[in-house]
Amino acid sequence: MKFGKLSVLFVVFALCAFMVPVYSEAAVEVRMSYNGPADEENNAVHLYAANFKKFVEEGTGGEVVIRLFPDSQLGNEEERMELLSKQGMNQPIVNVASFAGVAPVFPEIYATAVPFMFDSFRAAHFFFDESRFWKKAQDEFHARTGAYLLEAVEEGGFLAFTNNKREIRKADDFKGLKFRGMDEGQVILYKSFGASGTPIPWTELYMALKTGVVDGQMNPAMYIKMGSLHEVQKYLTLANIQYSDQFLVVNGDFMDALSEEHRKVVVDAAKKANELNRKAMAEQDTKDIEFLVEKGMIAYAPTEEEMETFRSAAQPAYVEWLKSRAGEEWLRMALECAKNANNKAKK
Repeated sequence: MKFGKLSVLFVVFALCAFMVPVYSEAAVEVRMSYNGPADEENNAVHLYAANFKKFVEEGTGGEVVIRLFPDSQLGNEEERMELLSKQGMNQPIVNVASFAGVAPVFPEIYATAVPFMFDSFRAAHFFFDESRFWKKAQDEFHARTGAYLLEAVEEGGFLAFTNNKREIRKADDFKGLKFRGMDEGQVILYKSFGASGTPIPWTELYMALKTGVVDGQMNPAMYIKMGSLHEVQKYLTLANIQYSDQFLVVNGDFMDALSEEHRKVVVDAAKKANELNRKAMAEQDTKDIEFLVEKGMIAYAPTEEEMETFRSAAQPAYVEWLKSRAGEEWLRMALECAKNANNKAKK
């Protein structure tokens, strides 16, 4: 049997059609919002979002499609959380929120950020994967908001201090300096060291540092690099004060409307994407610190004795403040679970 040219072309196109995934017209489209650029190497949250999108779309056969909105395109932290709670199934949202986004509706989240709470990344992973605190936090968050708190997304190494005035080796070196506080908890920390803290959105931080509105800030090395803060900051103190994470929050109406199979896909995708982030961040943190030093920043790792000056100043002030926000029960539970996680990580 002979085929004409048009017949051959038809067969080729038909075969190609079977090879290329086609999303159903009935596919549910979800917007995913987060901070920072669409840069997998320099923005861990985008790396997470890209993998989450891939796993969800593959796992649902294209029946759930994730559209990415980096660089806070859907609003600042609080605006995105408000949007998430209001949209319902009209335009469902998945949001990667920092403490500044989660705390207004669930201040107990601050109990996970007590200074020097975790001895290692491994301990933090145990805490957020299996602790009694985290399970209760997920249940309570859903009860209050209707949304789902799925993962504590690793976004870089432990937080480090930067400033443009002087090298900080101990708590007293903070006195008189002005720092950007991402949220109320960070402002409390700076005050405990004798500095002042001013809330400034991430999108305005570079200019605030450049113009001297504030002298310094704290972030993991990846965010310092991502925001080009090394251009306006000279000193880097590797105090490892807090585990650097954000939180994956998923619209409740969207999740509840999914089939049981697709809900499992979303939950598994959130976890698998986080596992990849953890592996990537373990390697990237060292590289990012090296990059910052190459660009002219002066890095300093405090001694254990110097670290104790930070602990003794910060922990009592933070814990006292936290009691009024999260309550003693949540705080006690978080510290107990962190202690158990630290012990488990050492085995």
